[in-house]
Amino acid sequence: MIALYRPGTGILHRAPAGLKLAALAVGALLLSLYPHDGVSIALSLLGVLALYGLGAMPIGVPLLEVWRLRWIILVLALALVIFVSPLAAWISTGRVVAVLLLASLLTLTTRMADLVAVLQRIVRPLRRFGLDPAAVALTISLTITTIPVIAGFVDRVRDAARARGVRLGVRGVVPLLVLSLRHADDVGDALAARGLG
Repeated sequence: MIALYRPGTGILHRAPAGLKLAALAVGALLLSLYPHDGVSIALSLLGVLALYGLGAMPIGVPLLEVWRLRWIILVLALALVIFVSPLAAWISTGRVVAVLLLASLLTLTTRMADLVAVLQRIVRPLRRFGLDPAAVALTISLTITTIPVIAGFVDRVRDAARARGVRLGVRGVVPLLVLSLRHADDVGDALAARGLG
């Protein structure tokens, strides 16, 4: 789950968006490529939590992010425990959680407009190959901002089912799909109205 920007004045809020994006890329590469063991993954996760502290985020923020990721974490960890080993489950799941928490920290401390501007600068050299930097940056920013919106829809559907005393199950997919498609139509209409669709 990727969260949206939270205003603040901490050091991470003041850091340039390009620097934070580069740090995320380096952190993700190190977490992915470095041959971790159980202890180094624990230290990596503690380091990510320390970055939340550096960003003046209360401890509840990363814990909420982990709670939102709980099903991904459980499915991934359980599959790895069954098919590989508990140590492999801890290392691989820890890597995924650390990278997702870093990505969440980026969006929590960076305005979307700043992030889009950096992404446009990064892909600008690809213009000669027919790639539109503005379209790529807009696509990425829409993807990032849509994730929490869909999560909000899941909460609404779950709350509505609880209020009616109904157990959701597979039937919960239908209202979630309807809300998601309606949101997609609204975004498409807004883009078309601005001449971007």
